[in-house]
Amino acid sequence: MLGIVTVVGIIVLAILIWLFLRTRSQDLIAEMIEKRRASCRLVSRADYIEGMNEQPVALCLSSDNLYYENTDMQASFELSRIDEVEYDDELATSRSIAAGSRALRLRLHGQTFEFVMPAAEAAKWESMLPPRRSGGQPAARVG
Repeated sequence: MLGIVTVVGIIVLAILIWLFLRTRSQDLIAEMIEKRRASCRLVSRADYIEGMNEQPVALCLSSDNLYYENTDMQASFELSRIDEVEYDDELATSRSIAAGSRALRLRLHGQTFEFVMPAAEAAKWESMLPPRRSGGQPAARVG
């Protein structure tokens, strides 16, 4: 009996720790968004997609750079290095995304970066960072 209570207690403790870490991560992303809000034209919460992994990030657009960061990474690239910008209803791998969400797909020198965000946020991004093909040509909206 004591063994069962111990196992249940350990499982409950693990779940509580996981919930705490998840909530704390969301709070830290909100802090990053607020910190960047003053210096960036647009800031949003998004999910950075890398293969099958999704990482919540603060996605920020300044006049020269795009930043995506969370507690585990701080990354950015210059806007001038972006070859293509697309907005779509599915990922480049044809994996569908949740209803009411859009994918922002950026290509830089053959490398693809994808971010999933609510459709309303994607519309703001599309107005600030319009779709375009390689060579700066405007692109038709995908999806």
